[in-house]
Amino acid sequence: MSRVRAAVIGVGYLGRFHAQKFASMDDVDLAAVMDIDPERAREVAREVGSRACASYDELPDDLDAVSIAVPTTVHAEVAIPFLERGVAVLLEKPISARLDEARAIIEAASKGGAKLQIGHLERFNPALLNLSDSIRNPMFIEAHRISPFKVRGTDVDVVLDIMIHDIDIILSLVPSPIKSMEAVGIPVLTSSVDIANARLRFESGCIANITASRVSADTMRKIRMFQSNAYISIDFAKAAVDVYTLDENRQIGHNHLAMSESDALASEIRSFIDAVRGISAIKVDGIAGLRAIEVAHAIKDSMIIPER
Repeated sequence: MSRVRAAVIGVGYLGRFHAQKFASMDDVDLAAVMDIDPERAREVAREVGSRACASYDELPDDLDAVSIAVPTTVHAEVAIPFLERGVAVLLEKPISARLDEARAIIEAASKGGAKLQIGHLERFNPALLNLSDSIRNPMFIEAHRISPFKVRGTDVDVVLDIMIHDIDIILSLVPSPIKSMEAVGIPVLTSSVDIANARLRFESGCIANITASRVSADTMRKIRMFQSNAYISIDFAKAAVDVYTLDENRQIGHNHLAMSESDALASEIRSFIDAVRGISAIKVDGIAGLRAIEVAHAIKDSMIIPER
């Protein structure tokens, strides 16, 4: 495959960035952008030099891949028809709001022989990528992901909107079943939970404490990990890492790593296109997406919500 014919479905805030990345790649032909708002589709199409579509009927028939950045509640409805006919799909996180729909999406990909990648963007953050050899059997993990309120994303609660990032990261770092969990959540500005804390205990003995908020004054995206003879702190927002280690002389060493400026979304889309072309494997597949929302729903089911 010399060039991948692609389309972006949903070119709102995030989908517009997807369109820009696809359009910048030499081995991608961004054949169309689609949005239910025709003017928005035309605006983004003009910006990236593509064709605007306001309905699925207007899309080209010969697409190799689509990037889907629509509300989570319609992920299955939009993704399944493409997957069933063999079109590769990059689906924004989370894979779905519902477990049955997530399984249906995975089944459609299998039925159509289509590649499916879930858009867990932080997996492509250089701060995490550069630590792959340093993280070994963490025993305590503390994650904070807080941000000011935005209407975008409020079709689901904070667990599926914000906490899902750190759930996915932690599951990728701790290859052990979850033994137990407890959680608390509070609705603040919406009718669903806007700030939540979950404590996961893994069978390996690792404990993960995760806090997510979309009603904070400041922004923070940090994970701290403690393992034998090492403390690792990752600041995803700044793409910076601090590693503290204890040497054989019981001396503490500190290594600060400031990652070179990198575009995680461009890396994610590059990885997807390489997989579509058969150069590499899908990095975050449907099963990883399903496992993240299985844990998210377990957290929601165990959550204590104080009465207002």
